[in-house]
Amino acid sequence: MTRTYKAYLTPVSVAGVLFFSTHALGASVDAPHDDGEKLSKRTSKRQKGEVQKAEAQPAKPVTGVAATDEERLTVTGHGFNTMHDTLGLSRMPQDVMHTPQNINVVPQALMRQQNVKSLDEALRNVPGVTSSIGEGAGGMNGDQFLIRGFQAQNDIYEDGLRDFGVYSRDSFNFDSVSVIKGPSSEVFGNGTTGGAINMVTKTPGLQNHYGSEFTGGSGSYYRGTLDINQKLDSTTAFRLTGMGDEHNVVGRDFIYSHRWGIAPSLAFGLGKRATLVLHYMHQQENSVPDFGVPVVTKPGAAYGMPITEYGVKRTNWYGTNNDQNATNDNMETARFTYKVNDHITVYDDLRGGQYYRTFAASKATCDTTCVNNYFNGDPAAALVARSGPSGAGKGTGPGTYMAPLPYEQTSWSVQNVASIVANFNTGFLRHQLVAGFDIERVNDVRSQSTYLNPKPYASLINPNPYVGNLNLVPGDSNPAGLVSLGALHAKDHSSGYGFDTGLFLFDQIWLTEWLSVKGGFRWDRWQTSYNLTGGDVAKNPDSHFHNVSSVFNPNVSLVATPDEHQTYYFTWASSTTPMGMYVTNGSVPIRPGTNSFASPEKSQLYELGAKYSLFHDRIGATASLFRLDKGNAVNADPVTGEVQGSSDRQRNQGLELSVGGIILPGWNVTATYALYDSDTTYSATKENRGKNIQYVPHNQATLWSVYNAFAHTPYNISFGGGITWRQHVWLNAANTLRVPANLDFSAVISHRFDKHWKISMNGYNLANRLNYQSLFSNRATPSAGRMFLGEVSFTY
Repeated sequence: MTRTYKAYLTPVSVAGVLFFSTHALGASVDAPHDDGEKLSKRTSKRQKGEVQKAEAQPAKPVTGVAATDEERLTVTGHGFNTMHDTLGLSRMPQDVMHTPQNINVVPQALMRQQNVKSLDEALRNVPGVTSSIGEGAGGMNGDQFLIRGFQAQNDIYEDGLRDFGVYSRDSFNFDSVSVIKGPSSEVFGNGTTGGAINMVTKTPGLQNHYGSEFTGGSGSYYRGTLDINQKLDSTTAFRLTGMGDEHNVVGRDFIYSHRWGIAPSLAFGLGKRATLVLHYMHQQENSVPDFGVPVVTKPGAAYGMPITEYGVKRTNWYGTNNDQNATNDNMETARFTYKVNDHITVYDDLRGGQYYRTFAASKATCDTTCVNNYFNGDPAAALVARSGPSGAGKGTGPGTYMAPLPYEQTSWSVQNVASIVANFNTGFLRHQLVAGFDIERVNDVRSQSTYLNPKPYASLINPNPYVGNLNLVPGDSNPAGLVSLGALHAKDHSSGYGFDTGLFLFDQIWLTEWLSVKGGFRWDRWQTSYNLTGGDVAKNPDSHFHNVSSVFNPNVSLVATPDEHQTYYFTWASSTTPMGMYVTNGSVPIRPGTNSFASPEKSQLYELGAKYSLFHDRIGATASLFRLDKGNAVNADPVTGEVQGSSDRQRNQGLELSVGGIILPGWNVTATYALYDSDTTYSATKENRGKNIQYVPHNQATLWSVYNAFAHTPYNISFGGGITWRQHVWLNAANTLRVPANLDFSAVISHRFDKHWKISMNGYNLANRLNYQSLFSNRATPSAGRMFLGEVSFTY
């Protein structure tokens, strides 16, 4: 197999060039002469007026404006109170407060204070979101999340368009990140059982802005970013963001990531009736995948836990020096807006994506012999099997082949969403109508490879990743090394596609000035195909699967807004996940089998909520009670990683609270809490009935607060920190394996030299606790240990 994308620019050199070249450019620009408070008020006025009109985009008004300074945002109360933020989607034209659904927004100001560097880090501020390290035999890795306990790896969006790539998303081009909780098929289409994640990108504006940051610290961490916004004329602007990043992982041996990215964008017609934004994003990464440590059950214990809970070092990594995750991801986006008149606006968003990946990983398994040797025998004799041909080191020959096998993946996608938003009256009734269509196509091709030499077993106590050349060859050269997935034959080549045509229509009708009803639907025709070819065709014939399904998802809400500072709502919504949804990020999108695969997953949401913007919009607060029912749930096999239909019915219900804003001038706070009561209401396996849903904690909370002391003086200082807590979670449907609670303390301190330059220091996991961030049904990945990152940044 050819190792593609292993050659890349060194991120350290990219980081340095980005930082110093941007400073040279920014130094030539005149600095504003207002003091912080005056500039803050001026920026606030511009946010509400000129820029919002100029950009004419369904995105946050602050986008493209040189108003990312935390002090400016703190003074006015903007940035941490997200109630009046828009979501960046034409299909959801209302702001957060007036959208009848629980929405958590991670704003730019919060990401800057925490020095957030990835989508995964941003979402740690959102309760109910859990990272999963992915199933085995197709090698999902990258970003994949669960929302309220339900898979959301296919529900990641950027500016309202689906991002099909399987990679770790860097935050260098994020303006904000929103998690829209609960089924949202009427907006996004198929999927969104637990919710959807939408990233709003940085786009051009009409005020020049030059900024850069350089970060360094623990784990050989080096990172540089730039953000340049240049006005070209009165209606045209250009923006460029870039990033170079390389780091190891503190507390994990042999794990590293090298990545770089660039995202230029160009906006035409700012302030005019017709606007066009062209955007390109390229991100490239070479890293080592970390499939964590095995979860084992100690003899006599009631349930199993990660082996690191029993004295094994948290640094132990059970992979090999042949493991690799090389990704190359590109997206081209065009967003067009045309304001027909004061009542009607037309939107058309088009995106193409190309994704390339070379992947090889090891999945550690500690079997019964391994467990007995560690706890009751000779711990030094405890050996861990690694995926691939195993057996060497035990004197048993090549042994069996296990997933995941190395593979190369090439994917592409095209999506176009056209919509119209119309505001009009019929008699005494006021309407806001949203209608449109959504067409998308995604293709995926994979080629499996195998090792001719077996992977040696690893010592559970002192694993050695240096196993030498395992002799990697294409799968068709070694058909015996290919892995069968249940009823599917062992094949070295797979391909598939998904094609969706969706129509949506929903209308919000105001019965009075303060009471409205919102209802609508989306219809989708989902067509998907999956093909398995190659290998030993005489023994295992090629397989071809095809499925077409039409789904209809309605929703309805009752919304009360007594005044502009409070909203109350009740929402019922549904979603459908048909077979074959996971074209790019699932090992087998379609398979033969029981009726549970022929029938789609269906979910229903009942939610009662309240939203407030208090104290002159300084503080935003939300509260929601919800019940989410899911039928025909899909589970993953703990050994092979196969996604299997179960016909289970699951329910998650609970309470979610959040507050964010400015307590006093210069003092911001963001806090969330979630209480979940989840269970399997029906299962063909009777022992699983009444058990908690995998990955859903009973309690979860976050807190972050920073105070800016002596603002506008030479000795100003900002300091603060926060806590992230998640109660223990179960890893399997039977509730026999679990990971302990996570508790993470973090802090920040910063000083601003003038209106342009700032230095800061962030500390993470200050107690150096053994936490687990990424989870799977029989493995868990220890989080990074205690680390400190220093940053130098400037903005002109």
